[in-house]
Amino acid sequence: MKVREKIESLRAAMRVNGLSAYVVPGNDPHASEYMASHWCEMQWLSGFNGESGTVVVTFDKALLWTDSRYYLQAGIELEDSGIELMRESDVDCPSIVEWLTVNGSGLTVGLNPEMFSVNDFQAWKGQLADAGIEIMSIDLIKPLWTDGRPAIPQDKLYPYSADFAGETVESKLSRMREIVNRKSSNRKWALIISALDEIAWLLNIRGNDVEYNPVVISYVVLEADKCTLFVDANKIDSAAQNYLDFNNIDIQPYEAVFDYIKSLSGTVFYDGARVNEALHEAIRSQESGVKAKDIKSPILIDKAKKNAVELEGERIAMRQDGAALTRFFKWLEEEAFADRSVSGAQTASLTEWDLMEKLHEFRAMGENFVEESFGTIAGYQGNGAIVHYAATKDNCAEVKPEGMLLLDSGGQYLDGTTDITRTVWLGGRKPEQAKRDYTYVLKGHIALARARFPRGTRGNQLDALAKQYMWEAGITFGHGTGHGVGHFLGCHEGPQNVRTDNNPTPLEVGHIISDEPGIYRTDKWGIRTENLITVIPAKQTNETTTEDEWLAFETLTLCFYDTSLIEMSLMTDDEIDWINAYHVRVYKDISPLLNDEEKSYLAYKCASIER
Repeated sequence: MKVREKIESLRAAMRVNGLSAYVVPGNDPHASEYMASHWCEMQWLSGFNGESGTVVVTFDKALLWTDSRYYLQAGIELEDSGIELMRESDVDCPSIVEWLTVNGSGLTVGLNPEMFSVNDFQAWKGQLADAGIEIMSIDLIKPLWTDGRPAIPQDKLYPYSADFAGETVESKLSRMREIVNRKSSNRKWALIISALDEIAWLLNIRGNDVEYNPVVISYVVLEADKCTLFVDANKIDSAAQNYLDFNNIDIQPYEAVFDYIKSLSGTVFYDGARVNEALHEAIRSQESGVKAKDIKSPILIDKAKKNAVELEGERIAMRQDGAALTRFFKWLEEEAFADRSVSGAQTASLTEWDLMEKLHEFRAMGENFVEESFGTIAGYQGNGAIVHYAATKDNCAEVKPEGMLLLDSGGQYLDGTTDITRTVWLGGRKPEQAKRDYTYVLKGHIALARARFPRGTRGNQLDALAKQYMWEAGITFGHGTGHGVGHFLGCHEGPQNVRTDNNPTPLEVGHIISDEPGIYRTDKWGIRTENLITVIPAKQTNETTTEDEWLAFETLTLCFYDTSLIEMSLMTDDEIDWINAYHVRVYKDISPLLNDEEKSYLAYKCASIER
């Protein structure tokens, strides 16, 4: 069916069910950042293939809300679809709830409860009720999307060795039970876990169900005396079965989770920010004897604090990643562009897509490499100013040996997850503004990396450190300065971050965050410098403080900076010393993985800088 036909079929289903509007979000039942294609309902209905968007259909209108990253793409893909683009980043664009409130008094709006977290569903319900609008929990897409809907992935799950995880399943389950026991007034309790990264961490399992994230599509219900994994039986081979049996993990079909929850008694715990409303409704469907209690997931909190084995694994992964990036930049500077300058040599242009493929090739050479941790952002010149730019094979810019290149990429290794951004200048003469911008970003990046702070400090209290030099110059950026990072899991995880929000989570030893300030000049260039850093005890500096009272950061990422872009007059001696010490470490840790030519190239890039 074409988009207009799908929308008319949806409207027919709305009439049958007494609905005046239906909302299709770009979500899945597990609150995932990246989804299996089985749940790409928003994309199927609208024809818009961006990662973020929500469609609202009434009998006379169809609208799609998305943010500024996707305006151009949405404008093209929604053409002739009958769907109006709502530019949600614009100040005059109403939110979906606001639009429904104005346009739908007395309506009944349909939402698929599997696609909304408990918190979001209840927030919508409350706000719309004030306008006399009711919500109906109903899935109208499933009976419509019968032709060509991708199946839920059937890839096998596999055990993730405690040699990499640093802790056994038995230990994790025991600790989680102790935590929930302290929260429960009933001896009989259950904890519902639906976030795929939490399940992977808790049970030390991994899979290939979701792009960029080595997770398994499943649910878990943890109880005082048992742990049940709800997963498709086709995903479990004999080795996985033996592993699960050894760890006393029961197995039930994926869809059986709803009936299982209805059979529970005592107190049922869930995280309303991560568990979907359909599971919540299964809890509340029982007539008596069950108490539903919303708590912040103890797994989310524990998972964020990496143990010693996980941190050492991250350091190993960073060395592999640094070697890959060294090879890539050497290829780009000495081979790719050089080949195109030789008389009679290959004349085909080099594109952003070519760079993405080549970097993947170099990363794949690394020991224990599994996949990328997100889609590489290779933004040449003005494309680098688009914060979440995504080149495609058929829509990408030619990269010439002159101008700015922003490269944001990462890898999933069995040892850990990487995420790094480097901005480099290709060619000779550099604009003075480009050097100033690069230096402001680098100074902020260094300031955060060098921070020393008292225990209990939150990420938002450190955010200004990375922005101070830009602010002095009247410049800022809109994205977060730092996000949490998983261990061979999601590249973006919480609860910790560094950004201007009200996140109450204090930074704790073992947290990994990114350090990535940036400056973006529309149609000119984007500059971002990103390392991953981890929280460590700070060294004692005087007799009145102890290591337990103060914290600092250790930089994990290993890759040189483009020192040719630094405006030295803006740098302090301490900052220059920091860069030189960092480059000594980069060469020391990465060079053993390189051949002699690559070592010479890295030595040149890591050479000491002076005023």
